[in-house]
Amino acid sequence: MKLHMYIKKVLIATFLLIFVVGCGTIENMGTNGTSETEKPIEEDGNEKEAEQQEKEIESENHNKETGTQEETLEGAKVSRVVDGDTVKVIYNGKEETVRLLLVDTPETKHPSKPVQPLGPEASSFAKERLEGKQIELEFDGPARDKYDRLLAYIWVDGEMFNQTLLEHGLARLAYVYAPPYVHFEAYMKAQNRAKDNELGIWSREGYVTEEGFYYQNEEEKSVNNRDKEPEASNKVSYDPNGPDRDCGDFDTQQEAQKFFEAAGGPEKDSHRLDGNDDDGLVCESLP
Repeated sequence: MKLHMYIKKVLIATFLLIFVVGCGTIENMGTNGTSETEKPIEEDGNEKEAEQQEKEIESENHNKETGTQEETLEGAKVSRVVDGDTVKVIYNGKEETVRLLLVDTPETKHPSKPVQPLGPEASSFAKERLEGKQIELEFDGPARDKYDRLLAYIWVDGEMFNQTLLEHGLARLAYVYAPPYVHFEAYMKAQNRAKDNELGIWSREGYVTEEGFYYQNEEEKSVNNRDKEPEASNKVSYDPNGPDRDCGDFDTQQEAQKFFEAAGGPEKDSHRLDGNDDDGLVCESLP
């Protein structure tokens, strides 16, 4: 009987010891398990958060470098395309002239130069892509030139039109007056691609120069015209001091321009041919 009671006490003591030790082990395992399990999760979360922040910073820096942040773009609407690199826009409630930044297209309406090769193509291209469109203006450097025209990059339908002109060989990279410009490197690459593929202006050897565009037959034509028609180049259709004239009286813009200058333009515009923009170019809607 005594042996039986002794064995019973030993078993109870053993059971209690196992129970106490087991609880301690489980408690320790729970504490350690929580610590060891949560730590990697926490580290993974921090790594992902840091990675996301890094991407956001890179994106912001990229936008600053490329100038494509929304806050740098200002809305406008194209009211009229003057030529390949000049447009009229409604901006801040009034009509303004915008000269496309860093690009130069061949002339079509210069008061003292004839229509240059690929000038009409550049103008038609601009009308097709821009006329009547809602656009965004991006400024870079001085906002205006000496003629009080806005100097800007034009964004339309998600593309930068200045660069598009260069890529199609319809303009040269020019008028780099206040570097560095945000898009200069991209423009240079676009021009080089057009040049390598001999597109547009680059298909004519010697046509593009540092000063502009040189059409080798222009001087010869001018000399021949003077020889054949000595008075034709200076002939004015109407008496500048005669009755009032409007753009409908002339067949071409060049004809109207000669009359305008003979009548005292651009200093005065007694026949009101220059419209409201006072840019020295009259009857710009004429061919």
